[in-house]
Amino acid sequence: MKELIIQKLQEVIDPELGINVYDLGLIYRIEADDQEVALTMTLTTRGCPLHDSITSGVRHAIGSIPTVKRVHIELVWEPAWDPSRMSAAAKAVLGHR
Repeated sequence: MKELIIQKLQEVIDPELGINVYDLGLIYRIEADDQEVALTMTLTTRGCPLHDSITSGVRHAIGSIPTVKRVHIELVWEPAWDPSRMSAAAKAVLGHR
């Protein structure tokens, strides 16, 4: 189930950076059973103007899994996001090492 959730998260693109939320390292925790998914996530900046768009995208993507009945998202600011959390692929796209 976790692999399917990750695939769905990789479909949610941060519109400013053009990279999915999973590879950006915005997802801190995934807990799931067949019907319920709980995520802890953050955004790249606290005042992100796309807050609602990104969290709605995450909720919709995970909710599209046929067996999932509930999606709980906890948005946190600690620990703060930084570029070291990105996957190698995301760093390559943005030119980070």
